[in-house]
Amino acid sequence: MHRTEQAVIVGIDGSRSAIAAALWGADEAAHRDVPLHLVSAVWPQKDLAPGTYDAADTAVRAAIAAVESTGKSVKMESEIVYGRPSLVLQAQSPTAAVVCLGSCGVTHGGLGRIGSTVTAVAAASLACPLAVIHSDPPRADGPGWVVAEVDESPSGERALQLGIDEALLRGATLRVVATWQARYTDIHDVHATSDGNRAVKAHWERRLRPWRQRYPELDVQAAAAHGSVFNFLARHRRSIQLLVLPHKRAPELVELLAPGNFPASRDICFDLLLCEAGTGPEPEGRARDRA
Repeated sequence: MHRTEQAVIVGIDGSRSAIAAALWGADEAAHRDVPLHLVSAVWPQKDLAPGTYDAADTAVRAAIAAVESTGKSVKMESEIVYGRPSLVLQAQSPTAAVVCLGSCGVTHGGLGRIGSTVTAVAAASLACPLAVIHSDPPRADGPGWVVAEVDESPSGERALQLGIDEALLRGATLRVVATWQARYTDIHDVHATSDGNRAVKAHWERRLRPWRQRYPELDVQAAAAHGSVFNFLARHRRSIQLLVLPHKRAPELVELLAPGNFPASRDICFDLLLCEAGTGPEPEGRARDRA
């Protein structure tokens, strides 16, 4: 199917996390008023194992039934295509509002921990955001935060926009985490790091004032993280439902989610949203031109 209109695209492979991705994507599609497009890719086209196409059809039907059972008003489309899943999704990303994947895919030995398709797609330069969704709800204490890593770059600004979008959609608290690097001479200076954290946090609190005025219902607070956002995540991982990352974090995310890196990836108990590549004109979104 050659798409010309925007849609929320979900990769379907028969896993529980793919069903969760379809349900997550249904919320996105309903809010954006665009179709939910379910895609199952079978590969290789030649010498396809018996029953592979039927299994894909069953998986798609199960995802459709799961979304329909929620009663959400969303237009659904589906297709089964021949091709490597990562390449199929990459080709469809220019007309996608977001591409959604389950974190655990189906392998020849059963359910995998982190699907290889996830890492392949994250490594690619998609033209839209990529959502990686777990099969079980994030282990947040309470409703769970949306956390967005930001900085002064266009990529960081895009992460802020998406973070605001998702927090408003889900009625969640937003934590805006600004990362910064100390000067070489201050790396081991505890006082310099503390002063830097306070200065960065104060700067972003000022940056957030227009958003608070525009959306008084938005509970948003700034935090500063010296070095890497992953230190902040380690401390608060059980309070987080969704992490929004700028595209520059794609290489680190790929390494973290690599199939052989399970001891590290198991600590990611929240869903992920990776911003699209590129720093051109802002994509259409609910937060555009708001503040």
